[in-house]
Order: sequence, then C-alpha cells, then structure tokens
Amino acid sequence: MKLQLALDLVNIPEAIEVVKEVESYIDIVEIGTPIVINEGLRAVKEMKAAFPGLTVLADLKIMDAGGYEIMKASEAGADIITVLGATDDMTIKGAVEEAKKQGKEILVDMINVKNIEQRAKEIDALGVDYICVHTGYDLQAVGQNSFEDLQTIKRAVTNAKTAVAGGIKLETLPEVIKAGPDLVIVGGGITTQDDKKAVAAEMQKLIKQG
Repeated sequence: MKLQLALDLVNIPEAIEVVKEVESYIDIVEIGTPIVINEGLRAVKEMKAAFPGLTVLADLKIMDAGGYEIMKASEAGADIITVLGATDDMTIKGAVEEAKKQGKEILVDMINVKNIEQRAKEIDALGVDYICVHTGYDLQAVGQNSFEDLQTIKRAVTNAKTAVAGGIKLETLPEVIKAGPDLVIVGGGITTQDDKKAVAAEMQKLIKQG
C-alpha cells in the first residue's frame, strides 16, 4: 500500500516547499488539476526536477485525445497520468497504448461514474494500472465518502490496482486501510495540518502496518 500526497491549491514554489517537508513519508506526489490549470505541465516538470526520486502523478482527468495528452504529460516527466472513467473506451485505449509506449502508468478516476461495478469491470479489461474511487470536493462537503465504493471496485477488478481519494484524514485512515486499497490519496488531510511532517509520518506508519 502506497501513500500519495495530492497538491491542489498551491503554486509551484509552495508545492515544492510542502513536498520538502514530507518527502520521506510519501511515495507519490500528485500535481492536482487546479495546479495544472493554473501553471500548466511546467508544474510536473519542476516537481520531477526537484524530487527525481519521487513518483509524480499528473491529475489531468483526461476526457478526450487520450494518446496525445498522455504523450505531453510523459514529456513533462509524469510517471502516472489520470483519465476519467466517465469517458469512452476509445479514449482510455488510446491513453493506455501511449502510456505503455512511454513506460508510464494510467490511473482511471471514477469520479461521477454512475454504475461503478459495471464500469470498473469494463475499464479493468482495457489494461489500465489503477482504478480510483474518488469522492469529489463538492460531495465531501455534504458528508459522502469513498469507502463503500472501494469495496465494490475491489470485488469487480481482477487486473488493475485500486486507489481511494476524497477527504481522507488521519482519523479515517484506519477505516481506509482496512478496505485494503493499493494506493491511498491524501490532500488536505496532510496539507492543511500545522505539522505536515508528523501527520505524513504517522500515516505512512499506519499504512506500513497495514
């Protein structure tokens, strides 16, 4: 089980400062969609240059032009790139083909997918690396979480690894770990804390204990 830090509401210098604090305790650093919108793929390039030892995920949430956008993110140094599960199979296929060519991985984000079990089976068959259940920011605000959906996806998927994202904090982490995803994605649960390093260290310890 790995820990991914999601960075969303920061610029490039701030993002690098945050990662410096927690680098020893995270496996993957995510350049979130808001940063990509504000700063472009340069954010990916600069993060990879600053932390060559870390896996960098570019949260592009690709919905179209899968192959082309994967190629561009790969050129910027992304190791993992996200595609939306709500898109069509051709986009996912194009993304997977290009990712394999570039030696990169695809994470499919199931945000707003209606029939999660059925769609997870279809996506699993397309050869993606991760399938991620994700309660979006707006739904977290009304108290939803991803844990039940994670169980559903774990039952449906035979090839891809599973990931979970959306409002995970130190208090809720044990429940997440119990569900057994391969990747736990935490944003504000680390970035909004006063002692980011201590929280990240404790999370990594819990994850290692499984």
